[in-house]
Order: sequence, then structure tokens, then C-alpha cells
Amino acid sequence: MNTDPTSDAGGERLTRRRPLTRLGGLVAASFGAAGLEAALSNPAAGAANGPAAVAAGLVSCVLTPEQTEGPYYVDGEKVRREIREGHPGIAMLLRTTVVDASTCKPIKGAAVDVWHCDAAGVYSGVNGDTGTFLRGIQRTDARGLATFVTIFPGWYQGRTTHIHVKVHLGGNVVHAGQLYFPEAAVTAAAKAQPYSLRGEPDTRNAADAIYRNGGSRSLTRVTKDASGRTVASITMGVHRS
Repeated sequence: MNTDPTSDAGGERLTRRRPLTRLGGLVAASFGAAGLEAALSNPAAGAANGPAAVAAGLVSCVLTPEQTEGPYYVDGEKVRREIREGHPGIAMLLRTTVVDASTCKPIKGAAVDVWHCDAAGVYSGVNGDTGTFLRGIQRTDARGLATFVTIFPGWYQGRTTHIHVKVHLGGNVVHAGQLYFPEAAVTAAAKAQPYSLRGEPDTRNAADAIYRNGGSRSLTRVTKDASGRTVASITMGVHRS
């Protein structure tokens, strides 16, 4: 694995930002989450999901808005799957799938960059902290999938529960956004330790100024795996250039 957290496999640096007026994050919509996963895992089905299918209206991708990077981004995050660094919280697998906005086909080798606060609402690497917990980068596989072993995020004053995300491709940032959670999942987390020490968030999705700017199209799908672990999944589409 590339040990340089600021470069991709071809040696290109992962730039911090790019003008976003020309770039859109998208979510594959016509399948629904389950249908899209089935199509991506089935080569025969995938053959019908190319440009011709898009042109014929059989497959559609819906724009999801770019959202603010926020004040807590840190350059040089580590390329790794496990980002907890021992921080307590509800174990969660974050599954992010990146697809081509023009064809809805998966993109291999995109760098997905995530960061979020811990159960106490604290971010690493800012305000004098030198830690790296709950930050990391993963490359997408042939299915466009990048996964992170993390915890359910906490909250801090004035913001709903969220995870920040960027997608880097060819050395450029092609999507910057935030991922959100269904209210039922947030409420359930608030009742568990150590989240219960702080109670429920003071700001919910509908009251969050950033969420109101299209956040409903950046909601993760929250399920449980066979072991009972929380799994949060989302599909993001990007323009390659």
C-alpha cells in the first residue's frame, strides 16, 4: 500500500480542493440502494447500465449538492481502513461506493477521504490536538467500494450528526460533501454509552442549516450485519474530470 497519505497510486498529489461549480456529487437513484448493489455485482446486469442505458432513460443519476468542507479538514490523512484508534463508540462499517455520473458504473481507484468527530463531539488534529483518530483515506475497488471501520459519529453544538467526505480522482477533488443519518439511528445511538453521557443532539437534521441545503440526498442507509455491527452505506457519483 502506498505509504504516502497525500499521493495516489500514480504518484499524483491529492489536492485539497478544486473549483466545485463544475463538479457535482451524485447519487444513483433509479435502482434504489439494493438494486444498484445487485447491478454492480452482476456483470450481465452491469452491461445494461452503460451510456446507452443512460441515454435511453433506463438508468438515471440524480445530483446531490456539494456541501461545505467545514473547518476541521486536515491535509495528509493516512491511507487506512481502520480509523478508530481505540476510541469508544458504536462499532460501524462505513461503505462508500463511487460511480461515474455519466454511466452509473463503478470507478476503481478513487480515493475516498473521510473524517468525523468522536462520541464526545471532538475532532482529531485541530485546536492544538495532534491526533489522527477518525480520519482516513481508502481506495475504491473494482466495484467502486471503499470501506472504513469506524464508530457511529457523535455530535457537537449547532450541528446534526454527520461525516465529512471528499472523493479524489486523478489528483483532484471531484466531490466534497457530508453524510447524514436517519433520525432513528441517531436517537438509538444517543441511548448507548458513551453517547448517553451527552444525550441527544441539540440540532436534528431538519434544523441543521447545512443539511437543509440538500442533505436529504446524502442520507446513509443504516443496517446491521450478521454480527450485529452497524453498517452505513451510501453511493456517490462523480464526474471524472
